[in-house]
Parts: sequence; C-alpha cells; structure tokens
Amino acid sequence: MKQLNKFYINGNWVAPVSDNKSDSKIDIINPATEQSIGQVTLGSSVDVDRAVSAATEAFKTWSLTSREERLSLLDKIIALYQERLEEMAEAISTEMGAPMDMALNSQAAIGLAHLQTSRKALESFSFEESQGNTHIFKEPIGVCGFITPWNWPMNQIACKVAPAIACGCTMILKPSEYAPLSANVFSQILHDAGVPAGVYNMVYGDGPNVGATITSHPDIEMISLTGSTRAGIAVSKAAADTIKRVALELGGKSANIILEDADIGSAVSEGAASCFSNTGQSCNAPTRMLVPAKYHNLAVQAAVNVANNKQLGDPNLKTTDIGPLSNKAQFTKVQSMIQQAIDEGTELAAGGVGRPSGLTNGYFTKPTVFANVSNDMMIAREEVFGPVLSIIPYNDEEHAIEIANDTLYGLAGYIQSGDHEKAKQIAKRIRAGTIYLNNPGFDPCAPFGGYKQSGNGREWGHFAFDDFLEIKGVVGYDL
Repeated sequence: MKQLNKFYINGNWVAPVSDNKSDSKIDIINPATEQSIGQVTLGSSVDVDRAVSAATEAFKTWSLTSREERLSLLDKIIALYQERLEEMAEAISTEMGAPMDMALNSQAAIGLAHLQTSRKALESFSFEESQGNTHIFKEPIGVCGFITPWNWPMNQIACKVAPAIACGCTMILKPSEYAPLSANVFSQILHDAGVPAGVYNMVYGDGPNVGATITSHPDIEMISLTGSTRAGIAVSKAAADTIKRVALELGGKSANIILEDADIGSAVSEGAASCFSNTGQSCNAPTRMLVPAKYHNLAVQAAVNVANNKQLGDPNLKTTDIGPLSNKAQFTKVQSMIQQAIDEGTELAAGGVGRPSGLTNGYFTKPTVFANVSNDMMIAREEVFGPVLSIIPYNDEEHAIEIANDTLYGLAGYIQSGDHEKAKQIAKRIRAGTIYLNNPGFDPCAPFGGYKQSGNGREWGHFAFDDFLEIKGVVGYDL
C-alpha cells in the first residue's frame, strides 16, 4: 500500500503542517479493480503558502541563471526520466487504468517528449532582440501555479514544468488527487536531477482547497490549468482579483470530417479507434465523426466493427486495447450521458450502458457508437470524456464545415481526404487550435491549445515559452 503523505517543498519531502486541522487522506483507487492501493494526504492553504514562499525565494536566483545552466539541468532530468520510464508507466497504469503498452509508449513517453522539445527550444530561443532604438527583453514571469488532471498525467505536468524551468520560472504543482503516483515519481526525478531548492514544488490536494489557494494566491504571477471548461471559468474568476496571467487548456468536442474522396472504411476505422483510445479520455478526441450522408450506413458499420472488436480488461494484459475510465465519478458521468442520449431517442448502434460482458468490477465502459446524430443533440454538444462516438451525416463540404464549427469548443479538428490540397484548404476554415490531416504522426512541437471555450494560450515546443515570459522594452538602449 502506497502512503503518499509528504509534499515536495523547497527541495525536501515534508509532512503537512502539524497544526493543519484540514489535513485529510483519501484512498488511491485502482480503476481496473476498484480496490484501494494506498492513500494520499491532501494539503491545505498553509502548505501552499510554504511552497509559494520557497518558490518566491528561489526565483531571485533561478531567474538569473544562464541558458547553459538551464540546459544542463534539463539534460539531467531527461536522463533520469529515461531511466525510470518503466516505473513511470507502471504508476500511470495503476492510478488511471491505461493498458501497460499505452502507458509506456504513449502516456509516459509523451512526458519525455515534452522535456526534450523544451530543451531543444531553449537552445535557440531568443530572449533578447532590438527594434529601432529599443531593446526587447523576454524575462521569466515569476512564480507559477500548475493544476493538472488525471487523464494524461505526465503529458500535462511535463508540458508545463519543462518550459517553466527553461524560461527561468519557479513553480508549484497541484497534480490530480486521482493520479498522485506519477506525480510522486516525477517529483523524485526532479529532486535526484538536482533541481535547486524551491524551483519546483508539489503539493497534493483537491480543487476547492489547494487548487483554489493556488489560483487566488497574491504571490503567484501565472496560473496554468488543464481541465474542464467549468474549471477554467472558476479559475479565471478566482485569478481575476490579483490580475495574474491565466493559461487554460480545456474541453473539446472535435469534429472529424471524412470527405467523400477519402477511403471511407479505413478513415472511419482509424477515426473510431482514435476516439476510443485512452478510453475516450482525451480533450482532443475526435468524438464527432462527420460523414457524407450517402455513406452513413457504411460508416456506421465500420465504426461498430471497431467498437465490438476492442478488447477491454486487465491493463497488465498485452491483449487489452482499452482500460477502464479513470475514476468512479467519471464512470458515473459517462454512463449517465449514454443513458440520457438513449432516453432522448438517439440511435444506438453499438455499446450502451453497463459494463462490457464478463467484467463485473472496474470502471469499464463499452465503446459506444451513436448513429444518425444531429449536431443539436446533447451527445453532439457536450463533452462526454469517455469512449463514445457520434456519427453525423452531412450533405456537402460546406455543410460539413458548418457543422464542425457549430460548437462551443475549438481544441482540435480532423480531416480525411484523398486530396491533400483540398484538406489543407478546409483546415484553414476550421475554428480550432490544432488540425490533423489524414492521421499524421504525433508531433510534440506542434502548438497545443484551443479557440473559444477550449481555452487560451498554447503549450508544447517553443510556443509554450510565451506564457512564462514578460516582455520588457528598454527605450534608448541601442542608441
């Protein structure tokens, strides 16, 4: 049984403040078994104050370090992360249910990729430039607060921590209380790499206590949240009183436009598999599949075949394609939304409510396909965050573009076409932060973030640096 009862503050693992009356412990639940595998102690505002004080003091010196010093530190972190990649994968799989192959090659590996791309961006990033007789400096913004979710724990932690270190900022991380194991491993990696005391701090906690304190803390200059749009609204309001910078990566309801000239069967199969990947718990998942009306039935059958052939079960088995949803609350929400769609008369083609056959424990959910969906239906409007695909027929390309953009969100978009030039032209008209053409490979250097209620700011690669830098102009500097 894991006992995560210490926080990482000022370069040490420390117990919560002894006279803190709000200390509480919650069970760490393995979502595949619903069994407790340990406990995590949640912090309070007093613990956050300690972490902020440490980060504030450390900023005085870390903000003045050279590019070479930061590169050297990132090199040490990367080397240790690589050594502990399997340990990280095991932690992720255990805490949030990802199949081990995915936990190793995607979940843990993407954290390493963000460390490497931030290191690469730092090599050549310009922190100074001249315009006229003014010299422009890009300086670290200060103490940063990070609030991260449970669905891709290392993706969201690493893509905030790495650029913050590269830019000379100090930080406090509140990982999800549902995914504390990976944050524990990550914090130990940074400690062993020799991150100076106070540069990186981590406090376990929930949103109403630790999260709210970080968001409203007067000595934190910048907040970066990855979470729901509802959480993003709450964080923005709480941060407003202290006029701090707020970067938000929020929800999505991404459209996957399959054009008439695409290989319909292949495009649908790949799109459905992408939707179900990570048990649908990806904010940029292609959950709305737009298909030509005349190919609707063909598309439905292809998607149903994918749904019915996915193997769900023990994340430790190599035969497992899809693990459980990450926690009980998410399981309850997804089941409720599937039932609501059925009650509203939405055509169910595969899946549905209840656990898959043969699974009596764990937060497992059937890969579900809804057919003949209209874009005004609940299942097409609201983010489910589970393995649920909506297939929406369209009349022509203009209709498809209209449907794709008819959403509160704008995180990602997908286009499948036999004509790459046509796909590029349509991509320009989709109101979303990242567009994927014909299922390209993963690119950690691409900007990641959304339009509309999917957030603001951009993460990944050198694009992430902007949120961590203030711009200072010294007029007359170059006379």
